[in-house]
Amino acid sequence: MSALEEFQTELAESTSRLLATAARLTDDDVRAPSVLPGWTRGHVLTHLARNADGHVNLLTWARTGVRTPQYSAPGVRESEIEAGAVRPAKEQLADLEESAGRFREAMESLPAEAWSAMVIGMRPPEHPAWYIPARRLREVEVHHVDLGMEYGWADWPETYVRRELYDTMSSWPRADGPLSEIVSRDRRDDGEHVQVWRGLGHGPAVHGSPRELLAWLIGRGDGRGLSVKPSEAAGAPAPGSLPAPPPWLVLPAPPELPAEPPRTWPPGRD
Repeated sequence: MSALEEFQTELAESTSRLLATAARLTDDDVRAPSVLPGWTRGHVLTHLARNADGHVNLLTWARTGVRTPQYSAPGVRESEIEAGAVRPAKEQLADLEESAGRFREAMESLPAEAWSAMVIGMRPPEHPAWYIPARRLREVEVHHVDLGMEYGWADWPETYVRRELYDTMSSWPRADGPLSEIVSRDRRDDGEHVQVWRGLGHGPAVHGSPRELLAWLIGRGDGRGLSVKPSEAAGAPAPGSLPAPPPWLVLPAPPELPAEPPRTWPPGRD
């Protein structure tokens, strides 16, 4: 199985979990606040539906070679979310199901050679089309948590957590961050796996499990379970409280992805 096939399989499972949660929502639930400040659950659901359609646009670009923006014009994304957020739960669920179906069909009909076509979302970097399912998977997993229902970051699949942490750190704004190091300690059946990212900026090192680190880095966890330590490589000052991480998703895709769909992602994964 290739990385692309893994993304597609994981996305199907992730979407099923999201739809199951959405199916349980009442009209009152949809109008209630989400985890995201200023957004109701209706905002989150509408965003997920329009995001699916936006990624269909990128797959259309890859298939046809005709530049097809993720959203048709500046401000369209925001206006569509606001307009759709007030809909009742039944309409939200139908829209979510139908848009997910359109995205699935667009993936299934994409010729093999088109997965290497270069596209670009709302901001750089340009990236090959094979990474589009990974971007969509990120949206579904993160915003499922943002609904504030039973699904939380502790429920993210391990494979997703390890890959998304790698991609998040690959997109880190080097030399400008509030940390010098991040140390991931991943306990598996064959022992502890340690991964260290250095040269991130100025400050202490933050240690933790991949799950705790990812949740904190993308603003979905409060950092409990993480530890702040002096940086051995940077000679950072004595640690204090956990600093705020830099803004998440500065880059929607890691830079310099391989053009062809790789066998595994991240590279060298066990």
